[in-house]
Amino acid sequence: MDFNLTEDRQMLSDTLTRFLGEKYPVDHRNKVAYAAPFHDPALWDQLVELGALYALAPEDAGGFGGSGFDISVVFEAMGRALCPEPVLGAAMAARLLCAAGADCGALLSGATKYAVAMTELDAPYDLNDMATTASARGAGHVLSGRKSTVYGGQVADEFLVAAKLEGGVALFAVRAAEANVTGYAMMDGGGAAELLLDDTPARLLLADASAALEDAVNAGIVALCAEAVGAMEVLHAMTVEYLKQRRQFGVPIGKFQVLQHRAVDMLTEIEQARSITIKAAADLGGAAGGRSASMAKNLIGRAARLVAEEAIQMHGGIAMTWEYAASHYAKRLVMLDAQLGDTDYHLSRVMAGDAA
Repeated sequence: MDFNLTEDRQMLSDTLTRFLGEKYPVDHRNKVAYAAPFHDPALWDQLVELGALYALAPEDAGGFGGSGFDISVVFEAMGRALCPEPVLGAAMAARLLCAAGADCGALLSGATKYAVAMTELDAPYDLNDMATTASARGAGHVLSGRKSTVYGGQVADEFLVAAKLEGGVALFAVRAAEANVTGYAMMDGGGAAELLLDDTPARLLLADASAALEDAVNAGIVALCAEAVGAMEVLHAMTVEYLKQRRQFGVPIGKFQVLQHRAVDMLTEIEQARSITIKAAADLGGAAGGRSASMAKNLIGRAARLVAEEAIQMHGGIAMTWEYAASHYAKRLVMLDAQLGDTDYHLSRVMAGDAA
């Protein structure tokens, strides 16, 4: 198997890496990531102009990508810069709109920001346990319930909402202006929202949406794993550079063999993480998509935490300061595990055979 990027994907990777490296230095990132709207609207527009969102959908939907590898290219570049822009919601929404045969034009052009609302406080993973319900009213439907931790929901124009309809799980489109949306910053920067629905008008997109929602979650997992790989690579490089510069007992601390071995262990974990992400990207949309996504999320969660902790320990106290970038990379890597199912959840899925 050839693991090299195609020419088009390499060009997109280089363009996004260069753009985000220039536009998202860590001080600017931290300035916009923790203050409403928890991203930079001007840079979002520039990101859209670069065509980043078009990589999230296939050609027949108006994009130029849509595969797991296309998603990985975009999110690995975002991980390198700790970019807080609400692209995760767009990536998952693109999968759902394609599954429903809906128009993706407004999403890909950036004219409409989408967010996917699935999880609830009492049903964080299993859609069959959710309390949000849909009922027919006139020519349409209304939804009632509450969706929690909707990534990118603080700036969404439209929500794609999972709700129960006649005993099954259906997918609806809800305009943000017609719902009660409470946005907030996540612990590691970037935004999310709570979505309150109270007889809120909705448009039915897909009556039987279970498979489509599962696929969207798998796409989101591939995105998060690729983001983690990008962030881990930067944090490892930052740590190695620090070991070369920091001196103790008259020599750089990178001369100490034990620290060299720990740096190599970090690199080994990163390469394993990259390999499992490639596997999950290759299987996305196929019969093994769910299993590969869960395997990747479990391994990435463990590797990212190890890399974050090792980087902090080898840096020392400076890695705990707000001003030093390593602290923010470490925090993001630890928090990634909590999104779309943590290591324990995905391990249990693989062991139980629930991840198809």
